[in-house]
Amino acid sequence: MRFSTPLLPAVLIRRYKRFLADIRFTDGTEATAHIANPGAMTGLAEPGTHIWVERNDDPKRKLRYSWQLVDHRTGHFTCVDTSLANRVVAEALAAGRIPEMSGYDVHRPEVRYGERSRVDFLLAGEGRRDCYLEVKSVTLSRLAGLAQFPDAVTARGARHLHDLAHEVNEGHRAVMLFLVMRTDITHTGIALDIDPAYGRAFDDAIRAGVEAIAYDCAIDPGGIAFGQKVALQV
Repeated sequence: MRFSTPLLPAVLIRRYKRFLADIRFTDGTEATAHIANPGAMTGLAEPGTHIWVERNDDPKRKLRYSWQLVDHRTGHFTCVDTSLANRVVAEALAAGRIPEMSGYDVHRPEVRYGERSRVDFLLAGEGRRDCYLEVKSVTLSRLAGLAQFPDAVTARGARHLHDLAHEVNEGHRAVMLFLVMRTDITHTGIALDIDPAYGRAFDDAIRAGVEAIAYDCAIDPGGIAFGQKVALQV
């Protein structure tokens, strides 16, 4: 996935109201950017953080810039725009980059299921059970090499797990794909201390037959590419 326009380097002044950030460009000018991330963004939103933003000239949008990446200044990057995870996975599905999803030639996005949910992708293939594929963007890292989900309490995420387990009980296949949207990670797991209820829902889903896999990404200011399988602690 390539960014629509070249990203611009900036420094974070502050994040506030969850979806807003004041930023300063290298020429000293300041602006307000949108953040497509409802989470806590622990360790990623400290004032002075080096970031990359995308300019948007759509007159229908109130803010001209969108915050896309954190530049860790070590050669590593984190994508903070959680909306991009599904785009990266959609490209990977179309290119046959996910071995666990092979054999499915129909990939329908955002299909209603369960009581109040939409599954990220409903996959279908000749002679195969329908597969409900849920994608989660993972950006939290508190220990070197370890990424964890979630970074904040997520009742919605727990509901998705219950709905996936229900689809397995109905005879379908269900997969939770954790997409690690940072480049300094070797393994991932569940942040039980942040959201114990999500951890219990995850364990229940695994016992019910929901599959869980994790992949990383290659990220730079030019774009994001689906990467390699990452060890998942379950």
